[in-house]
Amino acid sequence: METPKGGLDPMKPARRLLPLFIMTLASASLSAQTAGSEDAKLDAFFRQHLEETLRLSPVYATYLGDHRYDHLLDDVSPEGRDARIAQNRKTLQALPQEIKFDQLSRGSQIDYAILEQDLKRDLWLAENFKPFEEDPRAYGSCITGSVYNLLAKSTLPQETNIANSIARMAFIPKIVEIAKQTLTHPPKPILETAILQNKGAISFYENGIYELAGQSQQTEALKAAAAPIIESLKDYQSFLEGELMEQATDDWRIGKEKFSRKLEFVLDAGMSAEQVLSYAEDEYERVKRDMYVISRQLWSRFYPGETLPPDDTDGQRETTARVIAAIGKEHGKPESLLADTKATVDRIKEFITRRGILTLPEPDTCQIVEMPEFRRGNSIAYLDSAPPFDPKASTYYAVSPPPSSWSAQRVQSFLEEYNAHMLQILTIHEAYPGHYVQLAYANRHPSLIRQVIGSGVYIEGWAVYTEQMMLDEGYGDQDLKLRLMQLKFYLRAVVNAILDYKMHAGKMTDEEAIALMVEGAFQSESEARLKVIRSKQSTAQLSTYFVGRMAHYRLRQEIQREMGDDFNLGSYHEAVLDEGSIPVKFLPETVRARLGITE
Repeated sequence: METPKGGLDPMKPARRLLPLFIMTLASASLSAQTAGSEDAKLDAFFRQHLEETLRLSPVYATYLGDHRYDHLLDDVSPEGRDARIAQNRKTLQALPQEIKFDQLSRGSQIDYAILEQDLKRDLWLAENFKPFEEDPRAYGSCITGSVYNLLAKSTLPQETNIANSIARMAFIPKIVEIAKQTLTHPPKPILETAILQNKGAISFYENGIYELAGQSQQTEALKAAAAPIIESLKDYQSFLEGELMEQATDDWRIGKEKFSRKLEFVLDAGMSAEQVLSYAEDEYERVKRDMYVISRQLWSRFYPGETLPPDDTDGQRETTARVIAAIGKEHGKPESLLADTKATVDRIKEFITRRGILTLPEPDTCQIVEMPEFRRGNSIAYLDSAPPFDPKASTYYAVSPPPSSWSAQRVQSFLEEYNAHMLQILTIHEAYPGHYVQLAYANRHPSLIRQVIGSGVYIEGWAVYTEQMMLDEGYGDQDLKLRLMQLKFYLRAVVNAILDYKMHAGKMTDEEAIALMVEGAFQSESEARLKVIRSKQSTAQLSTYFVGRMAHYRLRQEIQREMGDDFNLGSYHEAVLDEGSIPVKFLPETVRARLGITE
C-alpha cells in the first residue's frame, strides 16, 4: 500500500487509537477475564494510558471516531509535544511495575510485548528525530487532515460535523504560526513535497471543503471560518517557498547507525538491516529471472517474426523491458483512471468468493475515490481504513490521477506504468483481499491493544503476499501479461528494501537509485523519480513491504507442508487475519494455535 499507511505520512496519524468511551468492542475480551486477573489489569492499565493519550491528541481521537474532542486541535507547541512524550515515558516506566508478565495468559503476553515495543519505539523516535522542526508535513494532520476527516469520515450528523469543523478551524492560523516559528533547516526534498501539499491545502479550503460539506445552511459560516485560514496558508506558502527554502539542506540521509536502529524498531521482526538487504538482493535476482521466463513466452505475441534477443544478461533485460513496454500500451485515459480502477473490483471480489480465498467483510464499506490534492505527492494510491469501532464508517481506497501540470509525455509514462493489468494488481493490494479486507478483520479482534497498535510489516506484507497468491489460485485465467505485471509490482517491493538501506545507510545517489529502478526493475522514469523522493522522506517504511511479504509467504509454506491434505487455504487465511495486525514474529505460534497444530 503505498500508503502514507511508519516513517508514515505526517498527514495521517501513525497509530490507530480506540476511544475509551466505546466499551462494547472489548466486552468479549473482558467477559472472558475474571475480575482482578492480570489480563484484566493489563487491559485497565492500557485504557488509562489511552484516555490520557486521546485527551492530548484530539486529531487522533477524531481520526478514530472518538468525537469528544472534535472541536479541538492538538497542542503542537514544544510544551504540548513534551507532554505527549512524558505520557509515553511514564507509561513505559509503570508497565513492568504494575503488570506481572509471567502471570498473563499467552495472548496477553503478546499484547504486553506489543505495547512495550510501541512505547520504546515512540520514545526512541522522539529522542532521535525532530519532525516538527525539520518537516513541514508534520503539521498537515492539524492543518487539513483534522477537518477533512470530520467531513469525510465521521458518521455523526453532517450539521454537527460542520459545526465542529468551524470550531476546530479557528485554531488553524495559530498552528500555522507555530510552524513558521518552529521550522528550520528542513531537507529540501521534504520541503518540496510540503510546498505541493500546502497548495493542495489552500485548494481544499477554497473549494474542496464545500464539496465535502454539501448543501448546508452553515455554508456562510463555513466560508467565514475558511477565509482567515486561506490567508494564513497563502502567507505560509510564501514562507515555505522563500525563507524556509533558503534554509533548506540536502542533508536527508540519517546514516547507517540511526537507520539500522530505526529499522529494527519499525520491523520488530528479529532481523538486522544487513540481513534485510542480503535477502532483498537475492530475491531481486530471482524475480528478474522469473520475469524473463514469462517475457520470453510473450515475445512472439507482441513481436511476431522478430527473433528473440540473445539469452545473455543484456538480451534478457531487453526481452523483459520490451514486453513490459508493449503491455503498458494497454491502458485507459487520465480522466478514466478512477472509473477503470472501480471496474476491477467486481471480478476480483467474485473470484475471492468463488475460490474460497476467505470470507469478505459484510457490508462492504470500501469506497474508491480520487485522492485529495493535499494528500498527493508520494504515491499513486493509499487505503484509508475505517475506525476499528465504527461499523458504519467508510474505508477509502484513494487513487491519484496524473497532475494537470504534467507534460503529455509524463502523463503517457504514468498511464503505461498503471496499465489495465497493473490496476488489477493495485486493487488486489489495496483492497481485495489486501489492505481493506485485512484491516476489516483486524477491527474485530477483542484485544484493545491489538485494536490500537498495528504492525506496518504485517499490514504491508499481507497486501504484497495476496498479489501472487491470487494469481497462483487462478485469478486472471493464467494471463501471462497479468503475471508479468504482478512480478513487476513485487520487484518494486524488493527494490524498495534495497533503496531504503542504500540511500540512508549508504551513499546511493539519485542517479544510481533511478538506474536501479528503471534499468534493473523496469519502472518508468517518472515513477522512479517519485520513489526517490519518497525514499528520502519515509525512512524504514519502504522495507516493510518486502520483509512482511517474506514472513507471510514463508509461514504459508511451512503450515501447508505441516498440514498436508488437511490444509485449507481459506481457513489458513482467516487464521492469519483473525489475530489482528500483530508483529510477524508472533504469527507462527498464533496461527498454529488457531489451526490446532501441535508439535
